[in-house]
Amino acid sequence: MTTTYATTTTGRAGFPLRSLFVPFPFVCFTLALLTDITYWQTSYLMWQNFSAWLLFAGLVMGGFGVIAGAIDMARRSTRIVGPGWAAAIAYIVVLLLAFLNSLIHAGDGWTAVVPNGLIVSALTVAMILVTILLAARRRSRIIWSVER
Repeated sequence: MTTTYATTTTGRAGFPLRSLFVPFPFVCFTLALLTDITYWQTSYLMWQNFSAWLLFAGLVMGGFGVIAGAIDMARRSTRIVGPGWAAAIAYIVVLLLAFLNSLIHAGDGWTAVVPNGLIVSALTVAMILVTILLAARRRSRIIWSVER
């Protein structure tokens, strides 16, 4: 009599917790750039307030993303498909730029947004694109090596 054990191995890694939080700051910081541009064109104070709140929300969710990323790096099942150290460092740079932008937006009126707030918002969005490219590049390398 032979005993057979059924095992299921799909070769998949666990669900990365950081994927719940990382998109929120990217969206908030991109919308902050759009509200800064709108404020620059209209001078309507409401848009500056929107930018400040978007920056705050993005920073809070970004903090959760950093914590979730640290948990993912500690878990062996999600470490394999992680974005890599370059993308993680770029993500932290995005958060630092957004924090600087939040300090700039804490000023009053026009000088809180034009030109410094607008420039830092644009730099933040540019760094977001770099972060996405770094993470996608790492993921495509992992997929390519698994398919071989």
